Amino acid sequence: MDQHIAEAIGRPDLVSAGDGLVCLRFETMKVVSAQAAVRHLLEHGIVQPGDTLLDSSSGIYAYALALACHRYGMRCHIVGSTTVDQALRTQLAVLGARLEQMPPSDDLKLDQSRRVARIKEILRANPSYHWMRQYHDRIHYLGYRAVAHQIAADLGTDDLTVVGGVGSGASTGALAAYLRERSPDVALVGVQPFGSVTFRSEHVPDPDIIIAGIGSSIPFGNVSHALYDTLHWVSFEAALAGSVDLLRRHAIFAGLSTGAAYLAASWERRRNPHGTVLFIAADTGHRYVDGVFARHEEAKPVDDLAPLAVSTVRDLALPWSRMEWRRSPLPPDA
Repeated sequence: MDQHIAEAIGRPDLVSAGDGLVCLRFETMKVVSAQAAVRHLLEHGIVQPGDTLLDSSSGIYAYALALACHRYGMRCHIVGSTTVDQALRTQLAVLGARLEQMPPSDDLKLDQSRRVARIKEILRANPSYHWMRQYHDRIHYLGYRAVAHQIAADLGTDDLTVVGGVGSGASTGALAAYLRERSPDVALVGVQPFGSVTFRSEHVPDPDIIIAGIGSSIPFGNVSHALYDTLHWVSFEAALAGSVDLLRRHAIFAGLSTGAAYLAASWERRRNPHGTVLFIAADTGHRYVDGVFARHEEAKPVDDLAPLAVSTVRDLALPWSRMEWRRSPLPPDA
């Protein structure tokens, strides 16, 4: 029996999506990393029960950290993105977390910069607070070790490809690192939105949206570029098609980043019909009902979509591009 709901929420399911394609489905993925990070800090005496943990979040990590603080008797202070919705605001309030939400903005770089500036102001006024630094502290890798063991036990690691949104770098980076302890040949495919600086696509903006959670307008220290074999850049339009197809074809109701990962994973599976391709579903689709699933009739058939193969980020183009990264250490000119 689980001792706290965070354990149940953080435990992923492995679901077949047919013919060598497997979905690693989370209800809320970052619960795994937040719980392990807080537990590590407590076990090493870096924080004490009752201390305040502080971080910035566009949504999912805020909920994950609030749950971890609830479980371990900590206080939680979140500087939230303009994208945090009413449902999450209400849950955070009931859980006892303090949320400061940034004012509305269509500029995600401005939104992130404001959050970082506010974090620094809070720390100056409250030096006893502990900044979790989800984008930069490697303790957020720790929670994925058990997930990697689950994958290895159920699927094995021979001819395995892992596909997922890059985001902060912790989930895909950690899974690849832990799985490669068993088999160095495990392939890692990262998914990015256009406009993200992480792998230098900031010169190609997506007119619809930069998919929150898998890209960034500022550098993230937790991204280990040399872990990635291949990169896919997926537009909102293509990710919407993937999300709708995943629900229609496999009844998996998941977020927009999952639609992008599913699209990329399906392509990689067609390129390697004898291997196993695992794609990460980081959250459910509830936050995307109005913006994505209500538009299901406009979704293009995924079989009509194919990525543009590029050899340099200068050639990236919407709606979908693919590049062999070959575990390069850093983006050119980074």
